[in-house]
Amino acid sequence: MQSVRPMRPGRRRLSAPWGRPLCLAAIGTLLWTIWTIAAAAGPLAPTFPGAVSQGAMVIGRVAPDSRVVYAGRELRVTDYGTVVFGIGRDAQGPARVQITPPGQPTETVSIRVTPRDWPIERVDGVPPKTVSPPAAIARRIAREQASVAATRQTSDDGLGFAEDFIWPVKGRVSGRFGNQRIYNGTPGSAHSGMDIAAATGTPVVAPAAGVVTFAEPDLYLTGGTLLIDHGHGIGSNFLHLSRLDVGVGEHVAQGQVIGEVGATGRATGPHLHWGMTWYATRIDPLLVLERSRR
Repeated sequence: MQSVRPMRPGRRRLSAPWGRPLCLAAIGTLLWTIWTIAAAAGPLAPTFPGAVSQGAMVIGRVAPDSRVVYAGRELRVTDYGTVVFGIGRDAQGPARVQITPPGQPTETVSIRVTPRDWPIERVDGVPPKTVSPPAAIARRIAREQASVAATRQTSDDGLGFAEDFIWPVKGRVSGRFGNQRIYNGTPGSAHSGMDIAAATGTPVVAPAAGVVTFAEPDLYLTGGTLLIDHGHGIGSNFLHLSRLDVGVGEHVAQGQVIGEVGATGRATGPHLHWGMTWYATRIDPLLVLERSRR
């Protein structure tokens, strides 16, 4: 005979009209009935956060089969009405999302973008060839970076983006998203991800499910480089790897080992650089982790 866990004092078991506990199938039928009634009453009201930070990943809900546009790009809508997009480091806002539910007029949702204070560090005395590499090296860098950028232009309909992201490796955060350095008076690019200090050979795991879209062991700047598409434009990139354990086209599960920490490319010591993007827009992995803990 199947045992029944006793109820806590003061709590009532959800029961059917005839007094027996509702089984999962009955609960499913009840929820489907409620959803059907709600759908008949009208389209689902769009749900988005009222304010987001620069560098944030934004997830919202709309009526299924809606047409949703943000920043000139039509967003994919999941079967249950979820959409996702990214807010750039320097976005000023408000972020305006245009939503056209099935058979309904278009409405616009405005999301306030809160600014962040980006630290700037000045570094003088850097060898000139480090700031401005020789022509041959510059051409190689441009070619490799163009290949990476092209990979980010497409994305599938995977749902890894909706998972609660986990740390790809545990360690001290040695570099934060958005920080900028000025070398010999020449501004460098803002830091595009977060650096996590860890020993060479430390396993790196996928922070969320996805498909490997780029895997190269020896790029000039970033060394061992791996990109994972989490779906709907959200992607992760992992740089300076000493080893790559997955290849292009491979589906990876959250928590699966994908490589090892290293100091390849132009790295001053062993660490993992983890960056995230919404297509070409760079977003802050630390904000994504904080969102997952809510």
